[in-house]
Amino acid sequence: MHKTLIVTNDFPPRPGGIQAFLHNMALRLDPDRVVVYASTWKHSAEGREATAAFDAEQPFQVVRDRTTMLLPTPRVTRRAVGLLREHGCESVWFGAAAPLGLMGPALRRAGAKRLVATTHGHEAGWAQLPAARQLLRRIGEGTDTLTYLGEYTRSRIASAVTERAAARMVQLPPGVDEKTFHPESGGTEVRARLGLTDRPVVVCVSRLVPRKGQDTLIQAMPGILAAVPDAVLLIVGGGPYEDDLRALAAATGVASSVVFTGAVPWSELPAHYGAGDVFAMPCRTRRGGLDVEGLGIVYLEASATGLPVVAGDSGGAPDAVLDGETGWVVPGGSPSDAADRIITLLQDPALRARMGERGRAWVEEKWRWDLLADRLRELL
Repeated sequence: MHKTLIVTNDFPPRPGGIQAFLHNMALRLDPDRVVVYASTWKHSAEGREATAAFDAEQPFQVVRDRTTMLLPTPRVTRRAVGLLREHGCESVWFGAAAPLGLMGPALRRAGAKRLVATTHGHEAGWAQLPAARQLLRRIGEGTDTLTYLGEYTRSRIASAVTERAAARMVQLPPGVDEKTFHPESGGTEVRARLGLTDRPVVVCVSRLVPRKGQDTLIQAMPGILAAVPDAVLLIVGGGPYEDDLRALAAATGVASSVVFTGAVPWSELPAHYGAGDVFAMPCRTRRGGLDVEGLGIVYLEASATGLPVVAGDSGGAPDAVLDGETGWVVPGGSPSDAADRIITLLQDPALRARMGERGRAWVEEKWRWDLLADRLRELL
């Protein structure tokens, strides 16, 4: 693999799925052949301290820009070109194609031989807007490969770029650490700590934002409780929607059957998945298709943990589920459909076990980090 400059806004300690994706991939590359150019997370003293501590722990060099949002401005482009030359990098991986991939031609002129740009859900949204489509087209022409998460994002983005760029697209989704997410991940201890030992648990692990569908699960709870009276909804994660969700649980009359954990450290997430009997996140598309699920790695982490999943139909979420085998896909925003599938699973232990086992096997076959990191190395 060529020595590679990773250019990204999305890198820990900034939290999020894309951040975890890029970090996990970077850790599986040769650390002597990787340099990361990333934005600053926070300008607060706490943020600077957390960032410095994180960067010091990495096996590769991390260079932080002074801004909290990298954009392809002349200054940022000059900095990226300088780092490419200083460290002798021959390849560039843009952690998110839009908009950073617009720097591709300048980096090519500076000596980059391979330019790879990864697309996520937001590029699929860009593909629907005329001006943004033109920018995507430029990014496609200025790089060697655009990667995509799944068929949904591929089809949307391919429609915005040239036929030549579309033909060069390669699938590169995030992976799952099957050694971290597994059926014996510590769920029993979490259930005991939360007082849920003897209750059927529906777990949702995600940021608390409207697209993810935690509100749909709360609205589904009256129907679920009518069929499974001791069921509980365990909502794991933090986010700006938390106050609204708590108010909705109270207004719906199910507050005593909904448990909020707040933000949970990454190291404790596997155990929180394991605390569930069923994983559910009925995500939905919002804002006319601009706010869409790119893939939904949480479904795969739940499958690796041995849980059946109930997913929404937003964007690429169905790509992370074998419908009818590892779980079901339901219309996002439909409490009744979500409730029906969850009730079926809660009432049928054998079905839960069968779907959980199939999901675990599928992750081991297709979604392991080592397999996907090999693909990235080939691209670079």
